[in-house]
Amino acid sequence: MRPEIAVLDIQGQYRVYTEFHRAQGADKTIILINGSLATTASFAQTVRSLHPQFNVVLYDQPYAGKSKPHNHHERLLTKETEAHILLELIEHFRADHVMSFSWGGACTLLALAHQPRLVKKAIVSSFSPLINEPMRDYLERGCQYLAACDRYQVGNLVNDTIGKHLPSLFKRFNYRHVSSLDSHEYAQMHFHINQVLEHDLERALKAARNIDIPVLFINGDRDEYTTVEDARQFSQHMGQCHFSVIRDAGHFLDMEHKTACEDTRDAMLGFLKPTVREARQRYTPVQGQHALAI
Repeated sequence: MRPEIAVLDIQGQYRVYTEFHRAQGADKTIILINGSLATTASFAQTVRSLHPQFNVVLYDQPYAGKSKPHNHHERLLTKETEAHILLELIEHFRADHVMSFSWGGACTLLALAHQPRLVKKAIVSSFSPLINEPMRDYLERGCQYLAACDRYQVGNLVNDTIGKHLPSLFKRFNYRHVSSLDSHEYAQMHFHINQVLEHDLERALKAARNIDIPVLFINGDRDEYTTVEDARQFSQHMGQCHFSVIRDAGHFLDMEHKTACEDTRDAMLGFLKPTVREARQRYTPVQGQHALAI
């Protein structure tokens, strides 16, 4: 079934493209939050894992994907602004759950710190509160290439670092997507990286102390950029932390291979619907899918 598509007005400032995957009989709704400059296409596999157990909402940030033509791009968005956009979407779709990927975790934690009344559980995947040495090297090189608008280097950087465990097909999608972005998207990415390097993660950690719902952190045991050990630091700042490790998986988890996809799905459903044991679905990469997350 095709998703219900709408472009929503957010407080008269931004237009946000949304896809609502309605599931007959589902009584819960989950919103998925992209990594930086990713689009709704990045969550194709995750939608397969969560639907039809849930209604699933996808959206593009104002500067990216199918939201891009509806906005003027006159100013760069902070993670706090992205958090407020998410809070608006939670209210609009009456969402019970949220799930983020990669740097989408920063704005998700900032939004959850406002204690939205409707949200009962959250999943944060491939995110940690620390910038370790591999991540710092990745971000610093990213800043250099983005500032120079070097599309070739930016595309290769993603695939050679956080995307190194992806299948070759996904790497080609990744490179094509990253190397074809508009200049304002590169500027936005550059701005986000500078925010992170200037202690943006400390703000996310501070926000985490106000979160009063259960949060599951999912990380791959081969991910050297947002490691399992670093993610566990959240337990020092939050009261209801849960952790799941996906074996033989890197940063992109369910996109990397069939077993990682199945294990990620089991971790998500085991946390969100612990009494349900669904049959595993076949892992089928989606043509045109890309996996970008900075």
